[in-house]
This record gives sequence, structure tokens and C-alpha cells, in this order.
Amino acid sequence: MKRFYSIFATMFLFFANCACININSSSHQNENKTENTTSIVPEDYEDHGIFSEFYEKAFKKLKTMTLEEKIGQLFLARCPSEGALDTIHKYKIGGFVLFGQDFQNKTSEEVISTLTSYQKASSIPLILSTDEEGGSVVRVSSNENLSLHRFLSPQDVFNEGGMEKIKEDATKKSKLLKSLGINVNLAPVADVSIDPNDFIFDRSFGKNANETADFVKNVVTLTQENGISCALKHFPGYGNNVDTHTGISIDERPYENFVNSDFIPFKEGIKAGVHFILVSHNIVKSMDDTVPASLSSNVHKILRDDLGFTGLIITDDLAMDAIKLYTSGENPATKAVLSLNDMMIITDIEEGYSNVLSSFKNRKIPEETINKACFRVLAYKYFKGLI
Repeated sequence: MKRFYSIFATMFLFFANCACININSSSHQNENKTENTTSIVPEDYEDHGIFSEFYEKAFKKLKTMTLEEKIGQLFLARCPSEGALDTIHKYKIGGFVLFGQDFQNKTSEEVISTLTSYQKASSIPLILSTDEEGGSVVRVSSNENLSLHRFLSPQDVFNEGGMEKIKEDATKKSKLLKSLGINVNLAPVADVSIDPNDFIFDRSFGKNANETADFVKNVVTLTQENGISCALKHFPGYGNNVDTHTGISIDERPYENFVNSDFIPFKEGIKAGVHFILVSHNIVKSMDDTVPASLSSNVHKILRDDLGFTGLIITDDLAMDAIKLYTSGENPATKAVLSLNDMMIITDIEEGYSNVLSSFKNRKIPEETINKACFRVLAYKYFKGLI
């Protein structure tokens, strides 16, 4: 009997020790798990946005980059007719905007080869964007070598077959762009316009805010499901304003108009997960009567804080006359960075890049402002699988 109790006691101690080992092992595993899940991303970078799954990768990448490389990522440069590879090497740009001349008379094979060479030349893969709205703005489908027909305006497409035709059109566009190596379409136009006399009317959906919102939701969803990012434009809403390509446009409408109408399609696009929103050069007096919307930090805060957008904010082209006239010849790139844009569309990359770099050295732009914008660009590129 004594022998039995002795054996039992030995077995009890053996299993008790095993349990302690397992508990300790489990405890260490939990500690390691806690350590591994602690984010390296600073709290003021973390907004739990649409690209947040890739914030850690983006932040690690950011820490390896020079200041010059980070500044370069903030530019969506107009693709030069000559020296595109030199531009990529010299400025480490975030991407190109491709216009009609970049596709003119080229075959699909030639476009694919050219864009592939751009990607190979860039140490960080490029955003390659274009405007393929349909109707009067068709950079790609205006070339019959690339498309059997020019894409129709949203209004004409809808008149042909309603929202189902809009969905079909969005799918065809995105598949064409993706096949060529483009990854962003600077569309759809989310402006609310029902007056044929408005400058923006022909490019808009031509219907009220709720119908335009439904159009935006469907185009964003279908386009991005087919691998092409969308950029809604022109925030905060063009309304009946004049063309900012050729002059300054001052919007006198009360803020309530935007809340009750213009913002609605943008909100619907944000809900659908749109990746980019492009800000106009209109001076919207109810939001900021001192500078164009694209250079207004208050307009950007409305987009972030009130509408909840966590994607990339980009300016309309800084070469437009509305910017030139308003800034009296001064390069606006520094103002664009300080007003919390993530990226700038720019024609003169050399001047814009030099201006931002010089402003940093003169302590006009804090390095943290550059870091945060670059961080979001990198997070997008990881999200898209470009990096």
C-alpha cells in the first residue's frame, strides 16, 4: 500500500510540473504575442483608414527613405514628352498623369512597353493615372488603336441603358486601363449639376445629388473591383462655377448647399471605399475665402473630419490659371503640402520639387508634414500591391 501511495505521489508531482511548464510556456507565448502586435506606427499617423492594414509596412519603408525620396513621392507629375525616365530617376516621383499625347497613335503593345519601362526605372513602383471620364475627356479611348470606340459621357451612357449600362461602361473602362498598365482613373466626376449652362454640366451625371450619388457608388465599386483606383472630383463640388483652367472661380454659395447637395455624392463614394479625392481650385467662400480649395487646410479638414475620408487627397493640376493668377507667379507646391494634400498634380516637376525642398530647408515645411503625406502614399501602394 505504501508503494502504491509512493507511485501516486510521484505521478502527481510529474503532471503538476508539466502543467506549470505549459502555463509558463503559454504565458511566454501570450507575452510574445502582445509584443508582436504592438504597432510601430505613431498614434497620430493611425486613423484606422482604408489602407491601415498596410500602415506598419508603410512606416517601416518610410524610415528607410531620404528626405528627397519622400518629397518625390508627393508628386503626380505630368508625363513629359521626352525624358520621362530621367524624371523618374532624378525626382523619385510618386507617379505620372498621362494625357492624350501620351497615347496618341500608339498601339496597345507600345503603351504597355512604355509604361512597363517606367515601372522598371522606378525604385518605388509608380501610380500611373489618366482621365478617362467619357464624353469630352477621353485620354485613352480617343485613340482608335486602343479602343474600338470612344467612351460616351455618363449622361449618354445612362440614356442608353440606365444604371446597368453605367456599370457595364465602368467595367469596360477599368479593364481597358488595367490591360495597358494604368492603375488610377481620375474619375468619376462627382459634381452635382443639373443646369446645361454650367461649365461642368457636360462632364457630370447631370442629375440631382441623390441620383449622382448612386452613379458615383456604382462606378467606384465596379472600377475598383476591376483593379483600377478611382479619384472623385472636384471636391467640394463644382456647382455652377467657371472654368478654373482659365481663371479664378469664386463660389458664393452658403455652406448648407454643400451639406445638403454637393457633399452627398462624395459621401457615397467614400462609403464605397474610394481611394482618391481630387480637390478643385475654386475659392469656396463659405469654407475659406482666402485661398483656392486645393490650398486650403480648412477644406481638407472638412473632407477628413466631417466626411470621414481616409484615402489620398490630391490637388487638381497646379499649372491651372486659377492657381497661377491667385499665387501671383509664386510656386504653389509648398502651400499644397502645408494644406495637407497627400499628392500634387503638377506640370513643372522641377520647379515644384525644388520649391518644396527649399521650403523644408528654410523651415517653412515641417519634416513631419512631409512624412505623413508620404506615409499615406506608401500605404496606398502596399494596399494596391504595387510594392
